[in-house]
Amino acid sequence: MTDDIPRRSVQRSARLASLPLGFASRTAAGWGRRLAGGDQGEITADVARRGAEQLFAVLGELKGGAMKFGQALSVFEAAVPPEMAEPYREALTKLQTAAPPMPTARTHRVLAEQFGRGWRERFREFDDTPAAAASIGQVHRAVWHDGRDVAVKVQYPGAEEAIMADLRQLQRFSRMVQPLVPGMEIKPLLSELRDRMAEELDYRDEADAQRAFAAAYEGDPHVVVPRVVASAPKAMVSEWVTGTPLSAIIRSGEPEERDRVGLLLSRFHFSSPARVGLLHADPHPGNFQLLPDGRLCVIDFGAVAKLPDGLPYELGHMLRLAVEDRAEELLELLKQLNFVLPGVDMGSDEAIAYLGPLTDPLRTEKFHFTRSWLRGQADRLGDLRRPEFTTGRGLNLPPQYLLVHRVTLASVAVLCQLDAEIPLRGIFEQWQPGFAA
Repeated sequence: MTDDIPRRSVQRSARLASLPLGFASRTAAGWGRRLAGGDQGEITADVARRGAEQLFAVLGELKGGAMKFGQALSVFEAAVPPEMAEPYREALTKLQTAAPPMPTARTHRVLAEQFGRGWRERFREFDDTPAAAASIGQVHRAVWHDGRDVAVKVQYPGAEEAIMADLRQLQRFSRMVQPLVPGMEIKPLLSELRDRMAEELDYRDEADAQRAFAAAYEGDPHVVVPRVVASAPKAMVSEWVTGTPLSAIIRSGEPEERDRVGLLLSRFHFSSPARVGLLHADPHPGNFQLLPDGRLCVIDFGAVAKLPDGLPYELGHMLRLAVEDRAEELLELLKQLNFVLPGVDMGSDEAIAYLGPLTDPLRTEKFHFTRSWLRGQADRLGDLRRPEFTTGRGLNLPPQYLLVHRVTLASVAVLCQLDAEIPLRGIFEQWQPGFAA
């Protein structure tokens, strides 16, 4: 194991290239086994399992932007076809919370650089074994000098260089990586990740965002945000909270628990812009826990969107028109807001059909988010033979709405992982400006 994130561009590019090449070779071998009379179901499952294992091994080892890409994919695993879903679900879930740790000496060096040579005096205890590790940093459990249990987040040396190098390489490989995750558009996801990742590298910004969320949700009966204790550019200390990881609830939670967590997640997602002026922009399951008292704990505020005026009114109005099937008014609004590219001839009914992933859950008082529903939406929008595919090519997403749209779709994907049934329409009516009738 090296001292930090592997930085050499040639090494990282070679490892990333191994993903699509390995997938292609395994697929070719699978076809050979089918021709030789092998069981198709078993062969398909074996190819998926081996691909998932390689995906986790490569992205987890490289950390940086490669692992961030894997975490982003993990949110959308509910859209993966059933025969491939289980192995990818396990591998991608690991990427939400785990990565090979950096050596203890390197961790101590970073803490000394960030908090001074006497950094140990700030703690009564410090566990050198990481409690969790992710894309740009790892977390250690410790006891602050005043007796509080705390989480100490330490950034990997070389994170910035590795992140940008990875995302550049992954964009070059996007067409080859696409078969690893059917039903997703890889290139736009990578572009958005590249634009946002630079903002996550200074933990002082993350600490400021977490302080704002903690203050806004202080005493809230449904949501807990741990308080920040200390922060520096590459290290951060916040209160330790112990709960059930969302990934565990996705894997084996009872229906009532799934519905409760889905409700809490949705309330948090749609209420925070109005309450804090910020949107938590990294909704993968590794950032949420259910506490013993039934509250939702939210962590990791490295990626946030600044929304001082709350969620955009125009998006709410657009969805209200779609839900009420006011097709002509919707198309006119889409044109006014530059959602329809110049020169594109689009029918009003096509626009309503394309918004299905967002409007279907709003047409009833309660909606059951399922993996099969999400797969159907992904298949419908990605099928070249269907009119929705052509409609999508003619639609544009103005920059000011890009992150809100991406986070909302990611939140919907997590609800499908949970298999939750929730009253999303009522939440929209309370928190999404422009939607209430």
